[in-house]
Amino acid sequence: MKIALKYGLLITFVVVLWIVIVRLWLGMGSGPAGQLGSFALFNVAAIVAILFGIKEQKRALGGSLWFKEAVKTGMRISLVYAISACLFFMIEYLIAGPKILLEDAGPLPGPLWQLAAMKYAGLFFGSLFLGLIYSTLIAFFLARRLGRDSTEII
Repeated sequence: MKIALKYGLLITFVVVLWIVIVRLWLGMGSGPAGQLGSFALFNVAAIVAILFGIKEQKRALGGSLWFKEAVKTGMRISLVYAISACLFFMIEYLIAGPKILLEDAGPLPGPLWQLAAMKYAGLFFGSLFLGLIYSTLIAFFLARRLGRDSTEII
């Protein structure tokens, strides 16, 4: 669990730095280019953190890591990131108000709490879904797999 906390919180730290420096301090990043930049940065941070987390898990297990264990490690990292990022944005919302939440929302589809709930759910489940994809791809290249003649059931 230490690996998941270490690398999941690292991704969240990148998100926090981006939001605080670019969005709040400099007042930029709310347009289409800023959204694309933040999407790219957050996903690169997630890929790098999952890669290093799986590599660290492999070293901790003596250099041998099964595919399933690698995917679970990546998903744990993604879960920590999803929870901590949602908590950060909830705290940011309580402190700074709905400024960031409303920047790219367009016309409000309903009450503000509903928009916030949809955004947080999108962040949470999107992080888990992309984490599953990234973990699976990284595990495919880093983990041990059974040979064709193996009779072992996974």
